[in-house]
Amino acid sequence: MSVWTESAAIKAARPAAQRLRPLRALAGRVLPGLLFCALLAGAWQYMAWSWNSPLVPRLDAIGDELARIVASGEAALQIGVTLGRIVAGVLLAFVIAFAIAFASVRNRFARAFFEPALLLGLTIPGLVWALLCVIWFGLSWKTSVVAIGLRVAPALAINIVQGLEAVDPLLIEAAHVFRLKNGQRLRHLWLPAILPFLLAGVRLGFSLAWKVVVLVEVFGLSTGVGYELNSAFISQNVAGVLAWTVAFSVIVAAIEYGAFQAAERRLTRWKRRASV
Repeated sequence: MSVWTESAAIKAARPAAQRLRPLRALAGRVLPGLLFCALLAGAWQYMAWSWNSPLVPRLDAIGDELARIVASGEAALQIGVTLGRIVAGVLLAFVIAFAIAFASVRNRFARAFFEPALLLGLTIPGLVWALLCVIWFGLSWKTSVVAIGLRVAPALAINIVQGLEAVDPLLIEAAHVFRLKNGQRLRHLWLPAILPFLLAGVRLGFSLAWKVVVLVEVFGLSTGVGYELNSAFISQNVAGVLAWTVAFSVIVAAIEYGAFQAAERRLTRWKRRASV
């Protein structure tokens, strides 16, 4: 083969390698998680065979229950209701957290004023907020939204404060020197600086919100995944409990891999490029 032929072959093979690179990256992110799920399912099936008890149902029983709730449309309906409450509650928490975080960073008195509230909010369990909101608001959409907001806001506020304090003071001085407007500072300085903390806060907020909304739905609501879990628990349907858990976990995993991680890769491309 001549030098010219070899060079042409290399150029022809290069686009194929570049096309395979995203697939390899995707496989590297997904395959370890799938391996963990397979090992977990195998361990559960072995435990079910060993115990041979209705309290530890086999995978086929869980699969039948999962297929039933999916085919009947109950899974889509109840998971949609729960996700709607979670999104509304996390949005409320973000509004509260942003106000507290920006006030705490800009004013020492505000920071000292809100610090006990944040510490208290972190220590109060989600169960307490769920019970109090059921007592205050009864069977209402406000119950879950307010409970999520009160539980998630302190953690988000601390996360945002850490992001704001991580901004390089030289960048802040440069913004003053160039007399950037508040909107420009927010867009080009503060948001890029706190973006990783915001993404981490979204994940943290969703994880905390899921725990709170299930408690609220168990104690005071007649719809949602928590209500279905409680119904399966009352009827001692362990397969039903696990089926609803698996169904919601699949949706959460889809949101994590399809939305959160994709948004993180897209929004932080400049950071990776700057480090090359």
